[in-house]
Amino acid sequence: MKKMPTNCPACNAILTISELKCSKCDTVIRGDFPISKLLLLSQEDQEFLAVFLRSRGNIKEVQERLGISYPTAKNRLDKALIALGLRESEEKPSKKEILDALERGEISAKEAVKLIREAEE
Repeated sequence: MKKMPTNCPACNAILTISELKCSKCDTVIRGDFPISKLLLLSQEDQEFLAVFLRSRGNIKEVQERLGISYPTAKNRLDKALIALGLRESEEKPSKKEILDALERGEISAKEAVKLIREAEE
């Protein structure tokens, strides 16, 4: 299946949908319809979010399904959230979030120390 283009090939602006057509009865609807922010995500981000949702937001399960570390899973989630405009790019996990992840067994003590040091910078 082809991926729907989301950006103008001439100026790279985000495209809008101006016509929808029913393939069964040929009804046509015209207007300006925005493209979903989810379609603006890269294929990699879309696939990550599908795994994240399939795992019901359980980062440990996401790690296992994708064979990635906790920091990588969190970074990929943050990247997708930023792309969707749901999180600012400079936000770092709080010490409480890191300690909660450690307590749930989602990260090792070594990873927790590293993340806490990065959060303090």
